[in-house]
Amino acid sequence: MTEAGKFHQQLALLAAAFVIAICGLIYELLAGTLSSYLLGDSVYQFSLVIGLFMSSMGVGAWWSRFLEQELPRQFIRLQLLIGVLGGLSAPLLFFAFAILDNYTPLLLVLVFLQGAMLGIEIPLIIRILQEHFSLRVNVSNVFTADYIGALLAALLFPLVLVPQLGLLQTGFLTGLLNVVVGVLALYVFRAEIPRLRPLLLASVVAVVMLLVGFAWSERFTSAMENRLYQDEIIFTQDSQFQQRLILTRRGERIRFYLNGALQFDSFDEYRYHESLVHPVMGLVRDPANVLILGGGDGLAARELLRYPTVKQITLVDLDPAVTQLFKANPLLRPLNQDSLNNPRVQVVNQDAWKFLEASPQLYDAIFIDLPDPNNTSLSRLYSTAFYTLVKQHLAQTGVMVTQATSPLYSRQAFWCIDATMQQAGGEVVKQERWFTLPYHVHVPSFGEWGFVMASRQPLRPQQVQLAGLEYRFLNTVILSQLFEFPSDMGRVAVEPNQLSTHPLLRYYEAGWAQWYQ
Repeated sequence: MTEAGKFHQQLALLAAAFVIAICGLIYELLAGTLSSYLLGDSVYQFSLVIGLFMSSMGVGAWWSRFLEQELPRQFIRLQLLIGVLGGLSAPLLFFAFAILDNYTPLLLVLVFLQGAMLGIEIPLIIRILQEHFSLRVNVSNVFTADYIGALLAALLFPLVLVPQLGLLQTGFLTGLLNVVVGVLALYVFRAEIPRLRPLLLASVVAVVMLLVGFAWSERFTSAMENRLYQDEIIFTQDSQFQQRLILTRRGERIRFYLNGALQFDSFDEYRYHESLVHPVMGLVRDPANVLILGGGDGLAARELLRYPTVKQITLVDLDPAVTQLFKANPLLRPLNQDSLNNPRVQVVNQDAWKFLEASPQLYDAIFIDLPDPNNTSLSRLYSTAFYTLVKQHLAQTGVMVTQATSPLYSRQAFWCIDATMQQAGGEVVKQERWFTLPYHVHVPSFGEWGFVMASRQPLRPQQVQLAGLEYRFLNTVILSQLFEFPSDMGRVAVEPNQLSTHPLLRYYEAGWAQWYQ
C-alpha cells in the first residue's frame, strides 16, 4: 500500500472513532430520555441505562479478542448492525410500551446489545491501526477522538437534535451516521476486502431501512401516542430541556401533558387554580408585587390579574417551550385569557432556584406551581433549603403557597411538604417560626389535591376571606371546607425533606405505588 493510502486509512479510522463516540452517547441519551418520558424518575432511568451500557461495553471489549480474521470486514459489519439497531431502538421501545406492555426487558436487551457492539469498536480500530502507529500513539489518538466526539454529542442532543427532530428521527439519523461510517470504511479498505458485494447489498438495505424510518417516524410516534392518550393529539413538541409537550382535545375539552403526566384538564382546571390563588390573596392586604414559580400555562397568572392592586407578576418557568406555547397557541390563549401577553406579567425562563439566588426582590405573595416531586431534580424544590430561600424573598407580612400533591394518594408526601416548610422557617433566624396552613380541594381530573400556605404570622382558616370576585368554584361555604381533613388524609409523622436524603421522593413514590401498581 502506498503512503497516501495508509494516510487515508489512518484518517478514516480516527474520523470513525470520532463519529462512533457521537453515536454511542446519543444512543445512551435516547434510551435514558425515552425511559424518563414513559416511566418517569429520570435519575433512576439514566442511571440504569448508563450503568448497563458501560458494563456491556466492557463485555464487548473483552469479546473483541476473539475477532481475528478480516478485521476491516468485521468493523464494517459492526457499523451496519449498530446503525440499524440504534436507529430502530426508539420505535421498538415505544412499541413495547404502548402495545406489548413489556418495556423494561426490551430496554435491557437493546441497551446491552448496543453497548456490547460499541465496546468492540474501539479495540478493533486500535488493532487495525497497529500497522501504522505504535500502541502508545494509537491509544492516544483513538481515545482523544472518542472523548471529543462524546462531548459534541452531549451538546448536540439537548440543544439541537431533540428540539428539532424529536427522539425517533434523532435515532434514525444517528443510525445513518453509523452506516455511513461503515460505507466509507468499505470504500477505504476495498482493496483488502474480498467479496464486497454482500457488504454493499447490506449497506444499501440498511440505508433504505433507516431513511424510511426517518420519513415515517412522526406518523409512527403519533400512532403510538394515540394508543397512550384518551383523546385526539393536536400538538406535540420535544423541548431543549428534554420535555415532551402534548396537547389533546375531545370536543371543547383540552388536556395538557408534560412527559406523559397530566398538567391540567380545561374542564376542571379552574378548581385547582382558584384554590391555589384566592385563599392566599384573601390573606394579603393590597398585594402589588407577586411571584409565580412554575405556572408556565398562565392559568394562575389569569386568576391573579383579576386583582387591581397587583401591579407586577413575575412568572418564572424553566422551559421556554411551555411559556411560548401558552403565549401563542390560539386554543390556549382564551383559556388563560392571554395572561402571558399581559403587560403586568413578566415571564422569566430560568430555574426557580437560580432565579431566587440572583434576585434581590421581595414579594407580597409567592405561588409555587411546580410539577410533583417525582424525581430528585424536582424534590430539591420542595426542600428546607429551597423554602428557606423562598422565605428570604417574602415580604414581612406576605404569604406563600405551594401545590403539595395529593393528601389522599400520597399522604406522607403531602405532610412531608408541610413539615419541611415549618422547619425551613427557622433556619435563617432561629427564633422566627414559619407558620403553615394546609388545605385540599377535589379536582375531578386529579382527585383530592393538596396545598400548603406559609407565613411569618399564624394562619387560621377563619382569617381566609374571599375578595368578592366572581368565582366558578369557590364560595364561603366551600372555602371553610378546604381546611378540614378527614381521617384518611390527616396528619402523619414524617421527616422534613432535606437535600442530602430526599425522603419526600420516597414518600411520594410509595404513596402513588400503593394506588396504581
